[in-house]
Amino acid sequence: MGRTLEIGRTLGHYRLLERIGAGGMGEVWRARDERLERDVALKVLLPGTIANEAARKRFRREALALSKLNHPGIATIFDFDSEDGHDFLVMEYVSGMMLGAHHDEGALPEMEVVRLGLQLAEGLAAAHAEGIIHRDLKPANVRLTADGRLKILDFGLAHLAQAAGSLEPTRSQSMTEPGVLLGTLSYMAPEQVRGEKVDARTDLWAAGLVLYELATGKPGYGDRETAPLLHAILNDPLVAPRKANPLLSTALEAILLKCVEKDPAKRYAAARELAEDLQRLRGGLSVAAERARTHTRRMRRLALAGPVAVVLVLVALTALDVGGLRTRLFAPAPIRSIAVLPLANLSGDPAQEYFADGMTEQLINDLGQVGSLRIISRTSTMQYKGTKKGLKAIARELGVDGIVEGSVVRSGDRVRITAQLIRANEDRQLWADTFERELRDVLVMQGEIAQAIVGQVRAKLTADQATRLADARQVNPEAQEAYLKARYYWNLMTDESTRQAIAYAKKAVAIDPDFGPGHMVLAQAYAQMGTLGFDFAAPKEYLPKAKAEALKALALDPGCVDAYDALYNVFIGYEYDLQAADSLLDRALAMHPNSALLLVDREQLCLVLGRYDEAIQAITRAVDLDPLEPFVRANLVGTYVFARKYDRAVAVAEEVLRRDPNFWITHWTLGSAFEGLGRFDDAIREHERAIALSGGNLNPKSSLGHAYAVAGRRSDALRVLREFDELAKTRFVPAHCRAPVYAGLGDWDQAFLWLDRALEERSGVISWLPTDPTYDSVRSDPRYRALMSHVRFPSG
Repeated sequence: MGRTLEIGRTLGHYRLLERIGAGGMGEVWRARDERLERDVALKVLLPGTIANEAARKRFRREALALSKLNHPGIATIFDFDSEDGHDFLVMEYVSGMMLGAHHDEGALPEMEVVRLGLQLAEGLAAAHAEGIIHRDLKPANVRLTADGRLKILDFGLAHLAQAAGSLEPTRSQSMTEPGVLLGTLSYMAPEQVRGEKVDARTDLWAAGLVLYELATGKPGYGDRETAPLLHAILNDPLVAPRKANPLLSTALEAILLKCVEKDPAKRYAAARELAEDLQRLRGGLSVAAERARTHTRRMRRLALAGPVAVVLVLVALTALDVGGLRTRLFAPAPIRSIAVLPLANLSGDPAQEYFADGMTEQLINDLGQVGSLRIISRTSTMQYKGTKKGLKAIARELGVDGIVEGSVVRSGDRVRITAQLIRANEDRQLWADTFERELRDVLVMQGEIAQAIVGQVRAKLTADQATRLADARQVNPEAQEAYLKARYYWNLMTDESTRQAIAYAKKAVAIDPDFGPGHMVLAQAYAQMGTLGFDFAAPKEYLPKAKAEALKALALDPGCVDAYDALYNVFIGYEYDLQAADSLLDRALAMHPNSALLLVDREQLCLVLGRYDEAIQAITRAVDLDPLEPFVRANLVGTYVFARKYDRAVAVAEEVLRRDPNFWITHWTLGSAFEGLGRFDDAIREHERAIALSGGNLNPKSSLGHAYAVAGRRSDALRVLREFDELAKTRFVPAHCRAPVYAGLGDWDQAFLWLDRALEERSGVISWLPTDPTYDSVRSDPRYRALMSHVRFPSG
């Protein structure tokens, strides 16, 4: 083949550029697709690989089936064709280094292994969902791109090779059959070696060996001759990962060993389960593999003690519970994390949905005050409203031990709530009860439900927490009604719904001026209208109102968690008092440790102050509490941008966009990450997507103008400035939108002119100047120091 193929030759409309490898099926070339003007990888098959035309047609069908795999972690197959006796497969060309070269210098850090393992598991899960098994997964078939993204190559090619020679490729072939090479022996699972049927768990064996190699710096079964290698795969356990690398955690060791169980039934049942365990490990949570391993070891120890000894111990424990030993030995694992699912509206009136949603949110807020519990935020649990998904699946997705679900019935001035607590892993009810009160006592009833749940899980309460749960006042039913509607519209987060929220909140406080939650919603709505979100008018028009309402809310009810958030936005985005914001968040998070919203505030304040490690800790905790909310994950991307960890920001953004591809803030922050890497075309593309998805927010347009400028597209940057001028004729355009564009153009006179105007408008962008990458080059400028004289920083 080497004599007949050379650089410059064309096969079909593909021009060969360079020979980049060879394998069991033939040669691999980088080629140029002359029609679509892109580089591709051509796998030119060995002569005789495809025996006849029937096998060729079968190969084409199989290739087309594989081409339908669409996942960022899998290299795509584009085409299959033949010319002049050469059969060739056209694939996505992936630049970067093979994963096998990634650990030449030894083991990788554990969190890097977890990051790559998560991407590997997600790619496998996407393929397995389509019924496609890799069959030849190994480090050489996994490429690491320049931006840290993992790509699986040659997906299903072993199956294609089999299809070329046989019309019934239902089982893997033994490596001892002459002329058959359907996998790499060092990474083959025992069932694959024995020629038995393979499934998704076969790929998980190979994935476990790949990750073992990354985690220890050593191949799982080493370099052995064929016969000893076959014997080891079938009979010998791997060297324990922590023996090969003592720095590994017991959790990662358990995950790796579960992947390489010789009995497929003992491995992860699906790649998604492996991904879930890796995700939990990354978030600092317990993993299923480690819990199962601990349980198995405990059972073995009991078995080794002997049947007679066990019986004697059980009899003794039954007769006498000395020191609570019996209770501790047989008690199930405690529930320390809870998700409150949306309470069902059983009133028979769809218009009462806002009431059921409000009751759900209040229960979450009450439980969220308990620091010894992890309570999932409303924005994640509300995504399960009306779902038919099983409780076990929901618990796995949210990483919780317990689920609270129930219903609300409102009839006139009476409210009845039925709630139950479920142990998630067993889908077993632990507690259920029904509570009924008059509407004016609804907050008292909510506190009773929260106290009952806390009692059932035996969570530890501080004296302050116990007091707050028990200290609920009666409410005016009409004011409560107006508040719940205001809250409902506020949560929709659109321009029009924000105005409706203000109208209902004003009605609530008009009915009862001492109703704290009504003032809280007003504070939040005013703060949103005056910050970087909606830009209804200059911040000075709304943020003083937000401060007044927040202070009223907290004076009336110190438990109004969102009032703290509104006040924080005033401090950082209007008064530029970062010291006051810091002190406020300390107090607020002590009262509401499960508030993802306040943790996002903490992350943003740490970014402004350059405390990047603290910012990452805060936003990681927020993601743990609100795992399905795209806004929180988009903030994680922004955190890495401000920390100048642009590669990490890109990797996280790509993960977020796989779940929520249309969330504009993620595209916006991803654009900033690309800009930090000097990938200006990619940055411009992401900012344009953010503009299209944002519904009129001007911030991504400002970033687009800056990207144009630093990319050398001066005329496009000036066009953005002209567009701002035109928009200003019909709506408010914040001054801070123009400054980055001028900064990108290097026109610092104009940039500081518009920053001075932003100061006049009391724009929150002033607080962000100390760490915003846009202004890295001018912090020694006297005009920058003049702006910073208006900001009060914490002491030290």
